[in-house]
Amino acid sequence: MYRYDDFDAAFVAQRNRQFRAQVERRIDGSLTEEEFKPLRLMNGLYLQLHAYMLRIAIPYGTLRSAQMRQLAHIADTWDKGYGHFTTRQNIQFNWPRLRDVPDILDALAEVEMHAVQTSGNTIRNVTADHFAGAAADEVADPRPVAELIRQWSTDHPEFQFLPRKFKIAVTGSSNDRAVTAAHDIGLRLVEREGEIGFQVLVGGGLGRTPMIGKVIAEFVPSEDLLAYLGAVVSVWNLLGRRDNKFKSRIKITVHEHGIEAIRDMVAARFAEIRPGFSGVDQERLAAITAQFAPPPFRTASTASFDAAYAEDPVFRAWADTNLFPHRAEGYAIAQISLKAHGATPGDATSAQMRVMADIAERFGHDELRISHEQNVVLPHVHKADLPEVHAILRAHGLATANIGLISDIIACPGLDYCALATARSIPVAQEIATRFDALKIEHEIGDLKIKISGCINACGHHHVGHIGILGLDRAGVENYQITLGGDHTETASLGERTGPGFAADEIVGAVETIVETYLAERASPGETFIETYRRVGMAPFKAALYPDTAKPAVGGASDAA
Repeated sequence: MYRYDDFDAAFVAQRNRQFRAQVERRIDGSLTEEEFKPLRLMNGLYLQLHAYMLRIAIPYGTLRSAQMRQLAHIADTWDKGYGHFTTRQNIQFNWPRLRDVPDILDALAEVEMHAVQTSGNTIRNVTADHFAGAAADEVADPRPVAELIRQWSTDHPEFQFLPRKFKIAVTGSSNDRAVTAAHDIGLRLVEREGEIGFQVLVGGGLGRTPMIGKVIAEFVPSEDLLAYLGAVVSVWNLLGRRDNKFKSRIKITVHEHGIEAIRDMVAARFAEIRPGFSGVDQERLAAITAQFAPPPFRTASTASFDAAYAEDPVFRAWADTNLFPHRAEGYAIAQISLKAHGATPGDATSAQMRVMADIAERFGHDELRISHEQNVVLPHVHKADLPEVHAILRAHGLATANIGLISDIIACPGLDYCALATARSIPVAQEIATRFDALKIEHEIGDLKIKISGCINACGHHHVGHIGILGLDRAGVENYQITLGGDHTETASLGERTGPGFAADEIVGAVETIVETYLAERASPGETFIETYRRVGMAPFKAALYPDTAKPAVGGASDAA
């Protein structure tokens, strides 16, 4: 796991001192809110519906136990005792007082964390597969290159005032768990004739105009990656529109100019800047990679796991649902659901943070991950320890066996917190989860991704949900559109709108109708929702949702797509 060097520590300390002075000037009135806004956004501070919100970077989703404990301390000391983990592998605190934010940033620096570039028109926190370095299906660990990109992009002089925000995701597996196709740049580690390189996607993104990224390069060698990324961002920085923020993302630039033209411009720019890379980046990558060496895996009997699995149905259900194969013999990847039925998706209390930190320190080689699905991952746990780990999690409300099931819902904060939201997300997620928990059919339904956004900015990734829900304001009334058939994986697709939206008191019933239709239409108990949808199409679901309408209007992935 990456540790700060002297430069990192000095950079963060200087940045914090600078922002402390800016906060003091805002409080004493020397800076207006309009003048302060770009300064606070450079440091991850937003002004939300009710209070300031601080977004803290968790680069490529990786945390040490000491860092998780510090987040718990911050929650207790300067917030309301909890934090919210996001789809960008960040954590947000929703209630800090402005005067306390510099102290929070200093507390973060104590454990090598910060909030730099978690907002603003710059390259944001680089995200990665939350199973990186542990998954059995991985070509290579993507985190070293994610860290290299983070260092290269932080305070990059050319890329601090881009047309809009810019997001990069990287995966090391052919099974895409990093949603690379929905990012401005998606990087997929691939191997060609024994050489590791990257397939590069460009122009993905959700929001009011959702698009799936297009392959701009099938193979970029590792030593050329930073130069190629610089070429892509540089071309967009010149072409990207600044007259209309709704058309400023690189996906619009690619759409307007065409992928072939963009590819040619990037190639020309790459040829210009590539000679300037002297190999220092590869030396830096080698040093970074050394810090991501696998932990010292142990050899032990799995008899205790086997016994618990055979004898304890609660443990067995959790193991079947929340564990994922590990590359090391005798180990498993354990996923901790932050989606207990009726809870707010992605929220964790300070007490729960400390419990997860303790487990990671005792049983997980001192490592935790935050997933883009708003859950926490213990990437390296020996199976012999899993019965005890499960017992501790269960005692603290963290052992819900629902990873990948219908109640494992992604949801943005919505109108409960966000100043941009047009409808609530959290209550809808809670009601869906409790409804299907009461029905006791989650495991019968199987793999089904529900994603909910409270506005067209799509922070809940609804476009790529198997069932996507978008909350809108219709003449002062909350209305929820449904899309079906979205997919965030290597077979990425955007959902298709079912038709007219549903009122707040109708949306849970509509989801239940969709599930009932799926269960009736699936070819076998093993056929997943997305497989059934791709086989039968929208027609049976529309017929069930709109029984009084022969041919409901066909819509796109959203109103503004």
